[in-house]
Amino acid sequence: MENLRYKSVFDIIGPVMIGPSSSHTAGAARIGKIVRSIFGEQPDSVDIHLYESFAKTYRGHGTDIALVGGILGMDPDDARLRESLKLAHEAGVEVAFIPHKEDRAEHPNTARLVVKKGERVLSVTGISIGGGSISVTELNGFDISLSMGSPTFIIVQQDVPGVVAQVTACLSAHHINIAKMNVTREAKGEKAIMIIEVDTKNVDDAYDQIRKIPYLDNVNFFV
Repeated sequence: MENLRYKSVFDIIGPVMIGPSSSHTAGAARIGKIVRSIFGEQPDSVDIHLYESFAKTYRGHGTDIALVGGILGMDPDDARLRESLKLAHEAGVEVAFIPHKEDRAEHPNTARLVVKKGERVLSVTGISIGGGSISVTELNGFDISLSMGSPTFIIVQQDVPGVVAQVTACLSAHHINIAKMNVTREAKGEKAIMIIEVDTKNVDDAYDQIRKIPYLDNVNFFV
């Protein structure tokens, strides 16, 4: 299980942050790392669409190296962040930056990352809202609202009757309380996404059991 762990504000700002801006570097690195964690492996390529402030200042403020560093699995305080573009090239990861300077977005610090490996494609839109905090607003075309402020499951599933009930029953059996839950689907019988915020970080046993439930394509847990 590949988790993101930010236990205090000092994990994302201050002397442990690489770069000049918490919004443009720490937040961007966190967006990249969440994309990497959801995808579950290092991609062959990533197209990085940048909007508004990100589109205009991504090179000067280190947004480019931060997003790519996150894709490579780095935290905002990783000293290798400065070399992320070089490291991505050496690892065979093709990176394309696509600034949309004239396009409007719901927030000035918006990036949409499209990662690919073979036939697999994942699209995630993230917003850096300040101080290293982020919000995820789109996942593979689904409109979502994910602040990552609480321990969170993100589960991609087939839209089959009983799957949601099996997941929630598993959480109940392990005495894990659900704080907030959202289920979105492309269409009846197609892909669906469960986003479940819970009250505890201690979910290892439940996580292992949930992964064995049929019709689940991807299970991630973020702390």
